Amino acid sequence: MNSKYNILKYKSNNLSNIEDLVSIEEPLEISIKFKREEIWIQKIISITMRTPGNDEDLVRGFLFNEKIIEKNDFIEKIESIGEYVGEYKLQNKIVATLNDSENVDIDKIKRNFLTNSSCGVCGKTSLDSLEIIKKDKTLKSLPKISKEIIIKSPATLRDNQSEFSKTGGIHASGLFSSNGEIISLREDVGRHNALDKVIGHSLNNGLLDPPSQFITCSGRLNFELVQKVLMTNIGILIGVGAPTSLAIDLANKFDITLIGFVKEDSFNIYSNENRVIIKN
Repeated sequence: MNSKYNILKYKSNNLSNIEDLVSIEEPLEISIKFKREEIWIQKIISITMRTPGNDEDLVRGFLFNEKIIEKNDFIEKIESIGEYVGEYKLQNKIVATLNDSENVDIDKIKRNFLTNSSCGVCGKTSLDSLEIIKKDKTLKSLPKISKEIIIKSPATLRDNQSEFSKTGGIHASGLFSSNGEIISLREDVGRHNALDKVIGHSLNNGLLDPPSQFITCSGRLNFELVQKVLMTNIGILIGVGAPTSLAIDLANKFDITLIGFVKEDSFNIYSNENRVIIKN
């Protein structure tokens, strides 16, 4: 979603009034609902800033990536609730009802899932915390992708975005096959939300096949993005920007191939280069 704004544009020593398209950013309150001893319990677990649209995909991906649920089947339904508010008349609250109380242990959710569009899901301070919920590593040998596909994937991602060309202010994540074809693409003002949407959509439509897929994201690569990819068992994450030190540490710990600074004729491999085919 986007909206038109009247702005002043400076160019070549001149100011002019123009109409600009700007990506919409609105809060989304995410709750889970589950039954415990015949009593329904509903808890708010996250408030995130997002681009409205594909909210159900965002919630599915978020719950799965944070291991609040283990399987997509654990979700009975997802509903937008509350009043239609604001200039754009949106429902900014959503609740996911879980079909079995045994599928969630709310007492084990030890940190606050308060998020925003710049930092993503904050609060993880140790790589060791992930080993509690993620025991297995990704397959070291698969997938294998060529240098040409790596270099091409950010451009393919950008060419298939619907909002970026209009506003220039939105991130994207894409699930790709190992031959470079886009399987799923989602956009959001938050890079973490865009990835949650892709994973949620892919889960709900049975699209995930980790040994033959990789993920490409716009922007820089940080810990949270690697963590979300880790939960899918996909072994390659590509980005156009720089990775953080913690992102590289996490990728190395779980055998993920992390590739950044992708340009027309170059890229950096920060971990596990064995999946990259350099020589044809």
